[in-house]
Amino acid sequence: MASRTGRLERRQRRQGATRPVAAAAPRRRAGELSGLVLDILRQAGGPLTPGEVLDRLRESGAGPLAYTTVVTILSRLHAQGIADRSRAGRAYAYLAEGGHAQLAAQRMRRLLDAQDDRAGVLASFIDGLSGRDERVLRELLGPDLAGPQAGDPPGSGR
Repeated sequence: MASRTGRLERRQRRQGATRPVAAAAPRRRAGELSGLVLDILRQAGGPLTPGEVLDRLRESGAGPLAYTTVVTILSRLHAQGIADRSRAGRAYAYLAEGGHAQLAAQRMRRLLDAQDDRAGVLASFIDGLSGRDERVLRELLGPDLAGPQAGDPPGSGR
């Protein structure tokens, strides 16, 4: 099977092109660009406009991005409560409010909300946890909600 770059080069030769066309950049994983934008906002130490975020993304080697793409990401981070915004002239300036943990939790909630059998999804999620993650979850739930742990006598409630 011919590579995409090879096909582009052959098509260019047939059409008489004199310079090569760049191959398409690999597709980013879901949420990867949001994570990069969030990193930039957290490292900035102050509010940034979409144009400033775009400049920093380009400096970091994120590849060619449209201004509107950055505005969309920043707007979504604001809607999720992960970034705060204030007017800066005709644009908004954004400041990180939450971190990667909050962004991941938001994604998990969105996936859970899309399912009819929430109890089944949560049970499957818990079954897949490592022992360490299960202990952390029990600690976060607190003593009243954690329920019995492995090795506790039946009916002990803890």
